[in-house]
Amino acid sequence: MSTGRAEFHQQHLERARSEARSLFERKHALQGAWLPWVAAQLYAMAPAEYASMVRRELQQLQMQGSE
Repeated sequence: MSTGRAEFHQQHLERARSEARSLFERKHALQGAWLPWVAAQLYAMAPAEYASMVRRELQQLQMQGSE
């Protein structure tokens, strides 16, 4: 991980985690519509590196929920 990338990650990690939790909390309410909805939310995020961070955090939350 380059210094710039590592710094970006460190600066935005808590925000990405918070945003992922917020998106994940909508899963129950949206049920089957959640996946296309969350995909659209991620697609609209910028920069792409931040969207990737949120996506990874969502994956973590989903794995924790399936245990």
